[in-house]
Amino acid sequence: MFRSHTCGELRAGHAGQEVLLAGWVHRRRDHGPLIFIDLRDRYGITQVVFDSTAAPAAHAVASDARSEYVLQVRGPVFERPVEAYNPDLATGTIEVHATEATLLNPARNTPLYINKEGGEDEALRLKYRYLDLRRERMQKNLILRHRIVKFIRDYLDREGFLEIETPILIKSTPEGARDYLVPSRIHPGEFYALPQSPQQLKQLLMVAGFDRYFQIARCFRDEDQRADRQPEFTQLDMELSFVDQEDVLDLIERLFIALCREVVPHKRLVTPFPRLTYAEALERYGSDKPDLRYGLELVNLGPVVAQSQSGLFRAALDTGGQVKGLRVPGAGTYSRKQLDELVDMAKQAGARGLLWAVVPADGGDVRSSFGKQVSPEEMAAIIRQMEGEPGDLLLIVADAPKIVAQVLDRLRRESGARLNLADPNLLAWGWVLDFPLVEWNEEEQRWDAVHHPFTAPRDEDLHLMGTDPGRVRARAYDLVLNGYEVGGGSIRIHRRDVQQQLFDLLGIDRETAMRQFGHMLEAFEYGAPPHGGIAPGIDRICMILADESTIREVMAFPKTQQAVDLMTSAPSPVDERQLRELHIALRLE
Repeated sequence: MFRSHTCGELRAGHAGQEVLLAGWVHRRRDHGPLIFIDLRDRYGITQVVFDSTAAPAAHAVASDARSEYVLQVRGPVFERPVEAYNPDLATGTIEVHATEATLLNPARNTPLYINKEGGEDEALRLKYRYLDLRRERMQKNLILRHRIVKFIRDYLDREGFLEIETPILIKSTPEGARDYLVPSRIHPGEFYALPQSPQQLKQLLMVAGFDRYFQIARCFRDEDQRADRQPEFTQLDMELSFVDQEDVLDLIERLFIALCREVVPHKRLVTPFPRLTYAEALERYGSDKPDLRYGLELVNLGPVVAQSQSGLFRAALDTGGQVKGLRVPGAGTYSRKQLDELVDMAKQAGARGLLWAVVPADGGDVRSSFGKQVSPEEMAAIIRQMEGEPGDLLLIVADAPKIVAQVLDRLRRESGARLNLADPNLLAWGWVLDFPLVEWNEEEQRWDAVHHPFTAPRDEDLHLMGTDPGRVRARAYDLVLNGYEVGGGSIRIHRRDVQQQLFDLLGIDRETAMRQFGHMLEAFEYGAPPHGGIAPGIDRICMILADESTIREVMAFPKTQQAVDLMTSAPSPVDERQLRELHIALRLE
């Protein structure tokens, strides 16, 4: 055996036992005749004492040891004197007195500190990810991820689900993001695609009669990266037959309430999960993934300024736009520099500008960026509509509805952060329902599916498919958590005629539909049951539960925001012979 116990296992009850430990040198303190080494493995840290008098050979090994050397140590366990207890360590009541020590492997000086967060550039951490993963925070994150996934598997097993794997090499079909393509050596000029999700395959499993399927599925999308995106990611993929929307929402709600209470019991939950329609979420928060940990709801100023003579408001309202505002409590003390930062933020989010006003705390005049362009009565009406209190900052945007929503959403999040309104120990789950089925693509002059082309329309809206598609609501639902979309799903189309009707609306001609989705259309003719599902994102949920700001911190080997693996230098050129075998010639433009 290399070890009889782990470095996080020993307690006062082990005193007197001889143990064999193995691990890395976390810290070393040399006091001449006595050397103290904190020996570390993923389970914890044990203090080992090396005495030059009692065990000179072991002391010699400790004398040469440095940080991250790999050692094996044998010796008895001693309980420390009470005054020497270390409350910061689970093993802080004991120490091991080394009688033997073996150097298993030396280590070079590491390019980053292991025993503390060094504040290094993330690129260095990703290049030496195998060292970064030795750190306590990273190990805790991956252990949390393991516990989350294990809980999900056990829970769904008890609910009668089967875990079924689906292929990684599949057919390329248009589903939103770009596919990662894999050339076929055996079939020259033809390609597989890596799955953006197992969407079609899980629906076919429903046709096959596996009425409760799940998978911890790897997915791949060639899209621009950001903090909560990676080119490859993991989702809890689920599908159920003979269900309606309420069945899916109830199951997921029960799953995540139980999961959070088990793996992050120190965090608080709001239950049941609140539900918002898509239209309501945009109206109140400017976002279809609102952070529900705090209020700061948007205020519609249209009725108040409808008769305004100010061009600030008339230009927006006369062209079908909106005038909406956000009240930021107590932010009236912002400096001009801070206000200019908010204006710049609004412009970066797409606005032509940002109007602001400070409600006076002393009964004086309102300080604002637009006071000279409105009457005192109109300013007072705006303050009343926004329920402004002395010392509040009022932020107003007049623009197209889409711009108003995205700008005020950005300012709401920024204000929530500046005022510390988002409690990190509160998990504010919620549902957003009744999304539009399709949206108009102005650039391509066609309708696009908001979610994917297998989402079922609401039965009562079917009559609008041919006359007013933009008003058709989908039987779709998103799961949100603390300002992130962490899962999306829908009741699916299970009839060929309805599926064909949606393909027609999306401008997919019959020949193309058969070439790309013929297997789905044919399957629907063999008794497809009503079915629906959802795909919560494992990475995003782990990120939020671990109190991290990017999903890279809860993935073992992530890529950069440029989709580069700095540790292995991927992507990289390949040998010309490999290209010839794949019948590929490169043309770089």
